Amino acid sequence: MPFLLIFTLFALLDFVILFSVGSNIGLWTTLGLVLATGFIGLYLIRREGTAALARARQRMEQGELPSSELLTGAALIFGGALLLAPGFLSDALGFLCVIPGARRLLARLLAIANVRLQILAARRSGNRQGESDDWQQARGEQAGKEGTRRPGQCDGEDGPLEGDFISRDETSR
Repeated sequence: MPFLLIFTLFALLDFVILFSVGSNIGLWTTLGLVLATGFIGLYLIRREGTAALARARQRMEQGELPSSELLTGAALIFGGALLLAPGFLSDALGFLCVIPGARRLLARLLAIANVRLQILAARRSGNRQGESDDWQQARGEQAGKEGTRRPGQCDGEDGPLEGDFISRDETSR
């Protein structure tokens, strides 16, 4: 519900700005600006998208997960959709998502906002009685209730678990 409210208010504010600017500078100038931002946005998305795809391929060839490149791609898609929508507020936010330096700044701001939202959610929920945040503690309580399992054994097995142990000093295989 809050997302729908924010989306509706954003669209209304975007159209109010578009119509007020349009009444001051004229229809054809406003239409030209909206079309120009759309074409510039498409060009930037194409350029930045191919660069992000090249970086993702390079990281995949190195055997790494291209997580930052995937987030960049998502920001480019979101920014492109905003640039194609008519309105100056959506264009400004779309350019923030498409331009690399502004995209990093926007990512930092969203990370700060996310941390603050998590802190608020944790304060609201508090520690509820009977819930455990630590999964190891929860498993230990379950195992203690059953009482039939010894450390090092799994359900239905009589012997210890077998596997390889790699020391922290050894290099990974």
